[in-house]
Amino acid sequence: MIRSLLRRRRAASGLPVPDACTPGRHALATRHLLLYTPVTQLDALAAIAAGADPEAQRWHGNQAAQVVPDADTRRALLRLGPTGATPRGFIRSNPELAEPFEPSPEMPEFMVCVRRDTGRYAGYLELDHDRGEIGGILAPDHRGQGLGAELFLAGAEFAHGHAGLPTVWAGTATANLACRRALERAGFVPAHGPARHTLPDGRELDSVWYQHEGAASECARP
Repeated sequence: MIRSLLRRRRAASGLPVPDACTPGRHALATRHLLLYTPVTQLDALAAIAAGADPEAQRWHGNQAAQVVPDADTRRALLRLGPTGATPRGFIRSNPELAEPFEPSPEMPEFMVCVRRDTGRYAGYLELDHDRGEIGGILAPDHRGQGLGAELFLAGAEFAHGHAGLPTVWAGTATANLACRRALERAGFVPAHGPARHTLPDGRELDSVWYQHEGAASECARP
């Protein structure tokens, strides 16, 4: 079903959406979300835009190079998507956004998140394989709908079933109650971890930690 859905929507927009893992790249689907390693520059830029709003940056504190600062640009990007939500004319006018995205080995593994029913960009998920930590964010229009738990459950599946990690960790600000509830609904349980966390912009926040256990395996690849 997912493969046929992707084939239909791919034809509508002309942008690639992978439906299986390949060397160096991953893909998975949940009930409402598609997640995959970015294929195009548009995928990567939309993922950054999903977490660049002031509310998200209250908790993430990214540096200027890691955000899309203009609110109108963020909103425009997040109205797009690879599975039929991006007009063909937009890509013709912005051909650089259709250029391939190449993952960097220095970066945490990350996947852009797309809402299945609308085909619009909805957030991102990342995994620091060396530390066994996941993180993620939903775009503003997709918050408050119960999708946070689905995103973190996908993160656990990614860590256990794709990256081969039996334990995955997630930390968040103590005051970020929405994130904490989403982690708990996804089956994460409280764990020991640093009581303070320094954000990239230099702010320090009280933090709490969670962990998720699962059977470790590598994803099947062609």
